[in-house]
Amino acid sequence: MTKKAVLLANLGSPDTAEVSSVRRYLNQFLMDRYVIQLPWLFRRMIVSLFVLPSRPKASAQAYQSVWMEQGSPLVVLSEQLKLALQAKLDMPVQMAMRYGQPSIESQLLLLNQQNIEEVLYIPLYPHYADSTVRTSIEEAERVIDKHNLTVKLNVLEPFYDEPDYIDALVATAQPYLEQDYDHLIFSYHGLPESHIKKLDTTGQHCLNSADCCQQAHDAHKTCYRHQVMTTTARFVEKAGLDSSKYSVAFQSRLGRDKWLEPNTEDRLKELAQAGTKKVLVICPAFVTDCLETLEEIAIRGQEVFIEAGGDELNLIPCLNDSSAWVDVLATWSKK
Repeated sequence: MTKKAVLLANLGSPDTAEVSSVRRYLNQFLMDRYVIQLPWLFRRMIVSLFVLPSRPKASAQAYQSVWMEQGSPLVVLSEQLKLALQAKLDMPVQMAMRYGQPSIESQLLLLNQQNIEEVLYIPLYPHYADSTVRTSIEEAERVIDKHNLTVKLNVLEPFYDEPDYIDALVATAQPYLEQDYDHLIFSYHGLPESHIKKLDTTGQHCLNSADCCQQAHDAHKTCYRHQVMTTTARFVEKAGLDSSKYSVAFQSRLGRDKWLEPNTEDRLKELAQAGTKKVLVICPAFVTDCLETLEEIAIRGQEVFIEAGGDELNLIPCLNDSSAWVDVLATWSKK
C-alpha cells in the first residue's frame, strides 16, 4: 500500500518579534520574484534601500502587539490545526511555511525519511495568486528536484468556491452574524492590479470592465479578484445576507503600485462617516489568524473606524482549527 502524508503550507512568520528577526523574514519574503514582480536588481534595490531600513521596526512593533507566549500567532495556530487534523487521519500530517520556519524543505525531507511515497500538498490559500499559491508549489517542486526525492506531489487546487469550504466559513461566522451589527466587510488581502493583468493571457479581460469578474472567461482560473468575489457571493447566498449589509474591500497594501480597491481602511472611514456604528470584518483570504487580521484589522482597523465616528468593530476569527474546517480538510485528505 502506498504510504501517504499531508503537508499543509502557510505563508510564514518571523522567528521572534525582534527587529532583526523581522528584517530577515521581510528580506526573504520580499525578495521572492512572485511577491515583487520586478527583475532581481530592481527588487534588491527596492527591498534594501526603501523597505529594510525602516519597515522592520514598525513591523516588529505590530508583531509584538499580537505575539503569543508560544510564538507567532500564525505559526501557533497553524500548529494547532496540524494537530487537530492529525487526530482525524491515520497518515502523517506536517505543517510548513513558505518563508521562515518550519520550511517546506525541512518538512519534505522529514516525510522522505519516513518513506512517504505520496504527499497531498495543501497550500492554505483559498484563492489563486502567483505570490501565494504558485511560489509555494514551485518551492516544493524545487526541494524535490534538489534532493532527488521520489515522492509524488499531489497539489490541492484553490478551494475558493468549494461548498465544504463555504459551509465551514459560514459556520465560523454564524455566531457573529446572529448578533446586532450594521455592516459586514469582507476584507481580502490586497494584490497589485499588475499581478492580475499579467495572468490574463488575452490581455483583454481582467480589470478591463467593471463587471469583468461576472463575465465567464478562462482567466478566472487564476484571477484572484474573480475568485474572492465568488467566495463572497457563495458566502452571502449561504448565510442569506441582505445586499445592503455587506461590502468587499482589500487590505495590506505595500509600495506605490495600483492595488485592488477599495482599501479596507478607506471603507471603514466611509462607513463610520456615513453613520454606521457597528461593523463586522471577516477575512476569508486567510484560513489562519495572523498579523494581518489580529493587528491590521482588530487593532488598527478598529482605531480607524472609531476615530472616524464608529462605535464598535468586531473581527470574525479565521477558520483556524475549528471543527468544521478540520473536518473539511480531513475529508479532502481521504479522497
